[in-house]
Amino acid sequence: MPDALLNGPPRGFGLAKALRLAWPAARSAAGLVRRRAGALQTRAVRAVASPRTAAAIGGLAYALARRTRIPGAILPDVRSVLVIRLDQIGDVVLTSPFLRELRNGLPQAWIGLVTNPVAHNLVELCPYVDEVITYDYRAKGRFADLILHVRALRLARSRLWGRRVDLALLPRWDVDSYHGAFLAYFSGAARRVAYSEAVTPGKRVANRGMDRLLTDPIGTEPSAPAVRHEVLRNLDVLCSLGLPVVDDRLEVWLDDHDREVARALLALPKVSSPGPLVAVAPGAGSPRRVWPPNRFGAVAKRLRDAYAARVVLLGGPGEESLGEQAEAECGGGVLNLVGKTSLRQCAAVLERCHLFIGNDSGPMHIAAAVGTPVVEVLCHPLGGAQEHPNSPLRFGPWGVPHRIMRPCASAPSCNAACTAGEAHCIRGVTVEEVEAAAVALLEKAVGASGRHAGSQGGW
Repeated sequence: MPDALLNGPPRGFGLAKALRLAWPAARSAAGLVRRRAGALQTRAVRAVASPRTAAAIGGLAYALARRTRIPGAILPDVRSVLVIRLDQIGDVVLTSPFLRELRNGLPQAWIGLVTNPVAHNLVELCPYVDEVITYDYRAKGRFADLILHVRALRLARSRLWGRRVDLALLPRWDVDSYHGAFLAYFSGAARRVAYSEAVTPGKRVANRGMDRLLTDPIGTEPSAPAVRHEVLRNLDVLCSLGLPVVDDRLEVWLDDHDREVARALLALPKVSSPGPLVAVAPGAGSPRRVWPPNRFGAVAKRLRDAYAARVVLLGGPGEESLGEQAEAECGGGVLNLVGKTSLRQCAAVLERCHLFIGNDSGPMHIAAAVGTPVVEVLCHPLGGAQEHPNSPLRFGPWGVPHRIMRPCASAPSCNAACTAGEAHCIRGVTVEEVEAAAVALLEKAVGASGRHAGSQGGW
C-alpha cells in the first residue's frame, strides 16, 4: 500500500474541504452585505435629493450668490414668467393654448419656456415666448436624482438668477417625473405655481414633499374635477391666477422653409398623383401604444387601392424599422419619411394631409394642431380607468374630427389599463375597424370640401 495512503490525506486537504463547504454561505453573506449597503446608499441619495434637502441647498446657494428672493409679486406687477414643460412632444403641443393665453394675459412680461431638447424644434418659433431654454432631464443610475438636482441648480444659476423671475408655472397635472418643481424652486422665482402632490395617489407617492417647493399648490379644491383633458388642465393653471382664458385652440408654429420642404417632398412621384393624402405614423413613445406596423400597412394598402389615396409615412428617429414594416406590408408606392424630417417639417406635411392615422403619439397631437382629422389607434380599453395617462378623456385628439379605435376589453393579465411592456391590448383593434373609421372621415372630408378623389390635388 502506498505510503501516502497509510499516512492519511495530504496536508491542507481538510482546510480546502472546509473552505469549499463554507463558500456558499460566505457568498450569500457577501451578497446580503452588498444589497444592504446598496439600499443604505439609495436611502442616503434619496435623503440628499429630497425636496426638504433640495430646498435647503438651493436656498443656501442662492444666498451665497448674494441674492434674495423677492416677495411674491401680485399679478399686475409680474415682469418675468418661467414656464417649465419638460415632458413629451404631445404634452408640449397640448400646452400651446396655455402659452397663447398666458401671453394675452401678461402682454408686457418676459416669458421663458424651459423644455427638453427633443421638443426644441417644435417651440423655437413660438411667438408667445421670449426665450426657449433646453434642459436635459435624462439621467440614469442610483444617483440620477442627485445628478438632476445639480444640473437644475447649474441651469438656474447660469440662465435664470440674473433674470429675477417673478412667477414660475408648471402646467403638468400628473406625476412630475422630470423634476420640474426643483427647477422652479432653484430658479429663485418669487411665486411657484403647480398642481399639488396630492392630486392623485400616484403623485402623492412619487412626488412626496414636492409641495414644500411651491408657493401655490393647486388642484386639491373640492370642486376640482377628477378627470379632465390636459388642454383644460393646463389652462386651469392660468384660471387659478385670475388670468382670462378665451381660446383653447392648439397651434404649431412653422416658417416658410418648413412649408417649402413639405411641398417639395409631396411633389415626389410616389405621392404626386391625384387622390386624398393620408399620413400614417406607426410609432409611439411606449411599446404598449404601438399597433403592429404591418396592420398600418394593410390599412394604407386598402385606402390606396380603393380610394386612390396617396400615403406618406411619418415618425421620428428610432422608428425607421416600423416605417419599413408598414411600407413592406403596403407593397410599396408610399412615401416613407420616418426619421427623415424635423418636427416642424412633419407638421408642415400633416398640414397638407386629408387624414392622419396613428397611435397615441406626438404626431397625432401635431396633426390635430394643424387641423387634420385623426384616426387614433389606442391601447386603452373601453371601460378602462378614466384618469389613466392613456385615457382618451385626458389625451385624446383635441379640436378636430376624429375617431378613436380601441379594444372592447383589456387583454388577459391587464385590467383597468394595459400594463404590458409590448403591444398587447392594442392588438384587439382590427384592420377592418381602422379602415372603416378612416373611410368615414375621408367621406366627410369629401362632403365638406366639395371635391372628389379624381380632382387635382386630392379631396
